[in-house]
This record gives sequence, C-alpha cells and structure tokens, in this order.
Amino acid sequence: MITSPSDTLVCDTAQVAIWQSDAAYDYNRELIAPEINIFEWFNRWFGEVMQKIFGSNFAEEYSELILIGIAILILILVGWFVYKKHPELFAYSRKNALPYTVEEDTIYGVDFAKGIADALSRRDYREAVRLLYLQTLKQLSDEGRIDWQLYKTPTQYINEVRLPAFRQLTHHFLRVRYGNFEATEALFHTMHSLQEEVKKGGAA
Repeated sequence: MITSPSDTLVCDTAQVAIWQSDAAYDYNRELIAPEINIFEWFNRWFGEVMQKIFGSNFAEEYSELILIGIAILILILVGWFVYKKHPELFAYSRKNALPYTVEEDTIYGVDFAKGIADALSRRDYREAVRLLYLQTLKQLSDEGRIDWQLYKTPTQYINEVRLPAFRQLTHHFLRVRYGNFEATEALFHTMHSLQEEVKKGGAA
C-alpha cells in the first residue's frame, strides 16, 4: 500500500507576527492613501486629555458632549462679536425702523411746500428730507442748472452742479434714502441751510 508523504510545511506563526508588526513589511500603506479627518483627530486628542484629567469612565461618557458644548459656545461668541461690530447685519432696531414708502421720485406735479409742511407737522423727517432734496432738484431744473431726468442718479447731478453745498446736501439725502440713517429735525434744518447755499450759488 502506497501512502502519500506527510506535509512537512509548518507555518511559523511567531515569525509571521514579527513580520506583520514590522513597518518595513507594511506594503498596504503605499496602496491605501491615508484619510486625515481633523475632527476625529481633535476628538481623539480631546478624549485623551479628558481621560488624563477625569479618568477613563468620565471621558468615555462626557467628552463628546463637552466638545459639542465648547463648539456651540465658540459659535455664540463669534456671533456676539460680529453683532457688536456690525449690528446692521442682523436687524435694525425699532428706533431706526422708520415707516417709509418708496415712491417715484419725480419733481413734477408735487406741491413741495405743502408736502414738507405736512411731513414736519407729523415729525416725519425722513419724508421731509426726501421732499426737500427733490424740491432742490426742481429749483435747479427750473433755473437750467441741471438737465433733470427720472433715470439719472444723484451723482450725475453733483457733476452738473459742482457746488460743495449741493454735494453735502446730496450726501445727506443718500444716507437717509438708501443707507437707512435716521432722519432728525436737526438734519432737516442742516439740509435746508445747504439748500439756501445752493440757491445763492446760482444767483447772478
């Protein structure tokens, strides 16, 4: 009876383990690109710090919750800092949220004197400022000092008039009209004085 020779090959598990632990034989590292997750790395680092301070049980249960709490606190602080520096990015206060209806800024068919008087009686200085500026444009147009057109911008009128008083008047108007600056009684009187200077600037 013929018997097959016994298998003499024996796996040396101890030697295999040594090779597996040796970085020189870790060929997979060249085939698999390492994935770096900053959040996981920071979470692991934070967990180790918590473990050293409070122990392993506390770190396992609460480190992730504490980390989330710190992240929320940082977001709140950043939001608070931005709000302090730029409150207009969030919301306007009631003080500045004045009622104002955007209407067609025409200079024809408007009784400016009556409109301004009515606005002042209501303490609606925003409307009074708007009408005062349009009244100035009407006066300049009647005197032929500007070529008024509905589509033209205030900056174009500044280039036509070329008076410092009119430039200041226009600047105040734009701040109130489009910059949401609060119009006050003092501002209206300042603009009225500038209007008088503009009139004198065109006198022969």
